[in-house]
Amino acid sequence: MSKLSSIEELFAGRHFDREVIILCVRWYLRYKLSFRDLVEMMAERGLSLAHTTIMRWVRRYASEFVKRWNRFGRSCGRSWRVDETYLKVRGQWVYLYRAVDKAGQTIDFRLSRTRDVAAAQGLLQEGDQA
Repeated sequence: MSKLSSIEELFAGRHFDREVIILCVRWYLRYKLSFRDLVEMMAERGLSLAHTTIMRWVRRYASEFVKRWNRFGRSCGRSWRVDETYLKVRGQWVYLYRAVDKAGQTIDFRLSRTRDVAAAQGLLQEGDQA
């Protein structure tokens, strides 16, 4: 693993502010958004970007984010439970399935319209693919 570079070195010579770059890359990696979705979101905030610019940022900074996350991220351990609750999201009642570790920290979650074994197992199957 290569040595982590400083924040100033990492973003040297970039046209956009590093907070914008970090936000776009983080949202792309964390949520299922396309580059064009991010362009629209940034346009709502008054920034004019091309989707290829965000693509280049993701290619450039994703590995660096992973290295930095691995330094501070903690594993969930071997013991965890699934809990379930019923809540209203945007006016619709849905079931929230959460994988929770011993300390009560959420590891993963899934929203489902149905309450059945397949919905609960969907949380486990998504975790296996990641």
